[in-house]
Amino acid sequence: MRDDQPPRSGSSPLGASAGRRRRHGVLRVVAFTAAGLVLVGGGGAGYLYYRLNDNIHSVDIDRALGRDRPKPLPSGALDILVLGSDSRSGANAEYGRASGARSDTAMIVHLERGRKAASVVSIPRDTLVARPACDKPGGKVVPAERTVMFNSAYQAGGPACAVKTVEKLTGLRMDHYVEVDFTGFKHVVDALGGVPLTTTRAIDDPKSHLRLAAGTHTLNGEQALGLVRTRHGVADGSDLGRIELQQAFMKALMNRADGLGVLNSPTKLFSVADTATRAVTTDTGLGSVGRLMGLAQSVQHLGSGRVYTVTLPVRYAVSDPNRVEPISGQAAKVWAALRADRPIPADATAGSVAAHPGGGGVIGPGPAPKPSPSGGH
Repeated sequence: MRDDQPPRSGSSPLGASAGRRRRHGVLRVVAFTAAGLVLVGGGGAGYLYYRLNDNIHSVDIDRALGRDRPKPLPSGALDILVLGSDSRSGANAEYGRASGARSDTAMIVHLERGRKAASVVSIPRDTLVARPACDKPGGKVVPAERTVMFNSAYQAGGPACAVKTVEKLTGLRMDHYVEVDFTGFKHVVDALGGVPLTTTRAIDDPKSHLRLAAGTHTLNGEQALGLVRTRHGVADGSDLGRIELQQAFMKALMNRADGLGVLNSPTKLFSVADTATRAVTTDTGLGSVGRLMGLAQSVQHLGSGRVYTVTLPVRYAVSDPNRVEPISGQAAKVWAALRADRPIPADATAGSVAAHPGGGGVIGPGPAPKPSPSGGH
């Protein structure tokens, strides 16, 4: 993604301050605020560091999967699997019953060597994939299945099974893992004081409990969760339209985090960092404030026009029109680009029903983000 490279069809260049990332809002908020701990200073910094460390829950993906995995990319690029979990346990029970947690949102974040560019590939939850055999806690093995919905891998064997399934699908090693659940997502939005955005038309989805008139709003955590979960109130009611809403919301979330000038306010910094670190589960490789800080520092100069989003190229499944399946040739182009640490080519999404699912334009450009007190980054 060079300076002279034009935006690619099938991709969404993130504009201005919104664009520094579509690496998932939560990942950026966690890493961004963790890096800002260095500004707290004094003896209290040590206390805050350990307090935030205690917040972070991590899982040992490497130990769970062993050595039978793709090798890390020799280029030094990183691939991170980011999941939004729809677990209905604990505080999430109010969102309805489900037979165990599933990955409601999934994306692969590819940070190029040098960390000056990134690609993000969303995987529709309804994608039919081959799931490998997975271990469950207690030593039980869940047998492999040739054709299952992608989001059921998490239910079958937790984070390790989700990672294993993605690695089988892509042939790429997931270097890190980040997960956020419904309640954690809400709390991050509320810690930021809500997220302003503009809807171009009314949204009324009783299933996600979201009702918004057309116009500009500042969404609280509950409303924001309703927005990223809604699909019946917009477009054709498919998961593909919902992915477009999620991508648009993350731009608005980024605008909000940048506009608050969090790094220049120790009180706000701690509030957001405390909430964000409670919201996520990571692999052990990211399971400390220091490691998150290292990630944040490595991407601090990632330019606004150098992050691109695509959705895995898919078509409606022959076996079930309510499901989608990867277009093998097109998907291979996506994975080959990431493997080579190169931009995803424009023709990789040609023919994909995810390219224009009809959810675009529901969220407009909205109010311009206010500059942070520091005058920018």
